[in-house]
Amino acid sequence: MLRLDSLGQWYGDHPVHAVHPAHSVLRDISLTVPDGQLVCVVGPSGCGKSTLLRTIAGLLPTREGAVILDGHPVTGVPDRLAVVFQDYGRSLFPWLSVRENVALPLRRRGMGRAERRDEAERMLERVGLGGAGRRHPWQLSGGMQQRVAIARALVCRPSLLLMDEPFGSLDAQTREDLEDLLLEVHRTEGTTIVFVTHDIDESVYVGDRVVVLSAGPGSRVVLDLPVDLPGKRDQIGTRGLPEFVALRAEVGRAVRA
Repeated sequence: MLRLDSLGQWYGDHPVHAVHPAHSVLRDISLTVPDGQLVCVVGPSGCGKSTLLRTIAGLLPTREGAVILDGHPVTGVPDRLAVVFQDYGRSLFPWLSVRENVALPLRRRGMGRAERRDEAERMLERVGLGGAGRRHPWQLSGGMQQRVAIARALVCRPSLLLMDEPFGSLDAQTREDLEDLLLEVHRTEGTTIVFVTHDIDESVYVGDRVVVLSAGPGSRVVLDLPVDLPGKRDQIGTRGLPEFVALRAEVGRAVRA
């Protein structure tokens, strides 16, 4: 469904492989993400994780190689794509109600007002915010605001969901709650997700697969690890499994190498 073919990114207007290697951000990134998989991308600070996500989203032009989505090269922002950013406070419109924020992407689908309202309410109920539709983002806690952002991303049923450290600025308890929400949504909706995080434990807990980028400049893939954890995951039991501890150690070694 999603394929990266020898993807490269750099700053400036000219190729930098030989002349200015320090300006290179990503080098020769090749990945294939099957339909319905949740892939976590981790790596040292500044290695280009967010740059990779923005390139997949079509927000940055591809400098080298290609991003292929559903068999077509990405040259702009694809229609059936949604992004959830870390800065939830700035990604929501404060003058719109929670329901109006969630329903906003549906305007492009040509839906009537009543249908948009019903779909928004359904998705708010799905993320645990039933009854909050008439409130405004500034009336909600940080975790609730991020739930609104997730609901807005999912309401148009994207074929690909990109998440850029979406829980990084939340407290530990809220973060765990939203990790479990993400797993539940992924299990029931089957959405393909690329999830960028700096948290090694989080990557192993939520991911079907963990991809580790090397330190920059010119970051490359240094580990592509399937996560084979048994049964339905939970914050206490799963994190205490020997398999979880072994996977976390392997990812940690790759990040710090």
